[in-house]
Amino acid sequence: MTARLLIIAGSDSGGGAGIQADIKTVTMLGGHAMTAVTAITAQNTLGVQAVHRIPTDMVLAQIDSVVSDIGIDAIKIGMIGSAETANAVADL
Repeated sequence: MTARLLIIAGSDSGGGAGIQADIKTVTMLGGHAMTAVTAITAQNTLGVQAVHRIPTDMVLAQIDSVVSDIGIDAIKIGMIGSAETANAVADL
């Protein structure tokens, strides 16, 4: 059975970190990556230029969507984006 991994993290527009890097890693290891995006960044090899936080209710909706249908075997947590989202994720 393919391991189902939920990644809760920010999106890196440069592709070198965040959810993009996590998806690559999970896929290379033979797993099925699912995501809940917590923030969107304007980012490149020189640094982070801007961050837009995703509202907590939308992060939780993404999590509920995949958990209720696909299920999960593990969770990987990266950039959370806010204390409110961190508390909500901790309560899962």
